[in-house]
Amino acid sequence: MKEMSSTMPGGQQQQQQPQKHYGITSAISLAPPREIDHQYTKKLCDAMKPFGVFEDEEELNHRLAVLGKLNNFVKEWIAEISELKNLPPSAISCVGGKIFTFGSYRLGVHTKGADIDALCVAPRHVERSDFFQSFFEKLKQHEEIKDLRAVEDAFVPVIKFKFDGIEIDLLFARLALQSIPDNLDLRGDSILRNLDIRCIRSLNGCRVTDEILYLVPNKENFRLTLRAIKLWAKRRGIYSNMLGFLGGVSWAMLVARTCQLYPNAVAATLVHKFFLVFSKWEWPNPVLLKQPEDSNLNLPVWDPRVNPSDRYHLMPIITPAYPQQNSTYNVSTSTRTIMSEEFKYGLSITDEILLGKAEWSKLFEPPNFFQKYKHYIVLTASASTEENHLEWIGLVESKIRVLVGNLERNEYITLAHVNPQSFPGSKENRNENDFVSMWFIGIIFKKVENAESVNIDLTYDIQSFTDTVYRQANNINMLKDGMKIEATHVKKKQLHQYLPPEVVQKKKRRIVLIYNRNVDSLSLNGSLIFLKAHSDLISSLLPLSHSEEPPVKARPVSPPVSSSVIPNAASSPKMEPNGLEESINGAPAKRPHSPTEEDLAKRHKETEVVSNDDSIFKEPYPPASDSCTPGEGPNIVSTPLSGSKAKPIPTIDTSRTQRLPSMELPDASSPLPASNSCRVVKNSIKLALNRHK
Repeated sequence: MKEMSSTMPGGQQQQQQPQKHYGITSAISLAPPREIDHQYTKKLCDAMKPFGVFEDEEELNHRLAVLGKLNNFVKEWIAEISELKNLPPSAISCVGGKIFTFGSYRLGVHTKGADIDALCVAPRHVERSDFFQSFFEKLKQHEEIKDLRAVEDAFVPVIKFKFDGIEIDLLFARLALQSIPDNLDLRGDSILRNLDIRCIRSLNGCRVTDEILYLVPNKENFRLTLRAIKLWAKRRGIYSNMLGFLGGVSWAMLVARTCQLYPNAVAATLVHKFFLVFSKWEWPNPVLLKQPEDSNLNLPVWDPRVNPSDRYHLMPIITPAYPQQNSTYNVSTSTRTIMSEEFKYGLSITDEILLGKAEWSKLFEPPNFFQKYKHYIVLTASASTEENHLEWIGLVESKIRVLVGNLERNEYITLAHVNPQSFPGSKENRNENDFVSMWFIGIIFKKVENAESVNIDLTYDIQSFTDTVYRQANNINMLKDGMKIEATHVKKKQLHQYLPPEVVQKKKRRIVLIYNRNVDSLSLNGSLIFLKAHSDLISSLLPLSHSEEPPVKARPVSPPVSSSVIPNAASSPKMEPNGLEESINGAPAKRPHSPTEEDLAKRHKETEVVSNDDSIFKEPYPPASDSCTPGEGPNIVSTPLSGSKAKPIPTIDTSRTQRLPSMELPDASSPLPASNSCRVVKNSIKLALNRHK
């Protein structure tokens, strides 16, 4: 088990030349580490220690003891099941059974207090129903096991529990074997023969993790580098597969590829080379740790030559174990842009560190998300009880990427950046008895040339998102009284109404860059990032793509008048049959604009109108009242449904072209909630961009 520990790098082992070829290409450099590289690596370890990324020996031994007990439980249970199923005593004595680990614990990069992902492997006569019934009951009988719950209908079925204080997610796989020996190796593809799809999915985590470890030249260097990159990604707000960034296995594969390209380098060098490689990577070229192999098991694999939908993945990182899958299908145009700029920023910081101009702690400084943008969408999920709230926010968070996709396809939005951190609702902005969580999405609006004013309607973008969430909640019988979603457009100077001062306040700027006056836009792999054409000093702590629009002054507006409807399935995003051919570099094409009020009226003509004063989509009221100084740039104001109406944007085609959705998203034909007790309120978010000459 020493291989699992967080041993610091150093010693002769790391200077050995690799004995075999790693990866799909030859190495970029075989240079051995210098003494100064070891010094920088020690400093990197010291910089990470305050963040709790290393587990001490006592905690590590506790985990090993818990896993040992769990492994014994499994063997006892399988023997009991075998006896109940009338297996002969000679067979029962050697039937076996085993617990395998995967994820961050198996990779050896788990942090203090992290959970353990584990897999229970059983022989062929043990059914999945046995696992969720008799084994579940066996776990119940142990005092050390708390918070036991089964999620049998999940995409990957799991039993979750705490064992002596350690959280464990336990999957199940039944192999087509008479017995499970202790030395069983799951890496061979033949082990997948004659298995059902749920067992294949359950085995995938272990097989991918083991393959990654097998494909890196030096495991200790890989582990320390991965610890650093995971900490950096979490601190910079780009660690979340669910929200369209990268999850743990994707970061592990990027680090593994860096290790293959620099097989003799130590962690400090590998962190720098990581940023060098992926700041220059030409997406959507895939990242592969080895050449994909066909095992003739007829399982679906990632292959853009065969599967048209695979051609439109924006940032493919392909798992090395059969069946090969893209681990980043949630990545959107905006999240790829944000991560690409973070890679560039990481490179600039590590350049400084290796030149002795900065310390490693600078790499782990968080960005000030709430100073980056002039405009934000505040997404609020609320419920009337704590239990309902936990369920509700889990579903809402899993679908936020749908909202980001809707926004970034709007012709007038350049970037939609969701902050993975959620915040509790402030007392001023919620009912006293509600449980509330908020997410913030930073918006960059496109710079419109030669236009006196442009009207932007975000109603359709947001309504189609809420339709998706409510439909999914209804399909799984989750929707209950009091569950609501609210979307609000706010400006940066209004954030103090939602967040405590210490979150919103400006941080001290350390280093500044000067942009040339003639910079208007930066093209990055088909994604257009508009930069402000001015000569202000901009903090280098901000990724380049996050430069803000010119200052905005809000005009006084009246509160929007609610018009309430039960949503219609027709308001969900539509797929244009040939639309994907029009996208560039895998990026989804922009939709001209949201439908006009007349279009929406037609769609909801047959819809029952419900009286309700609650507003799901609302502007904060009253907003700050300032006049717009000429020359300051776009002035964005909200236009309510009643009163003076914004002039609709002329358009020829109102179709919506989008990237193919993941399997997790609900079908567009799914029924919408029909109960009057769960009403979905529709309102308008309309913005007018006024540019002064």
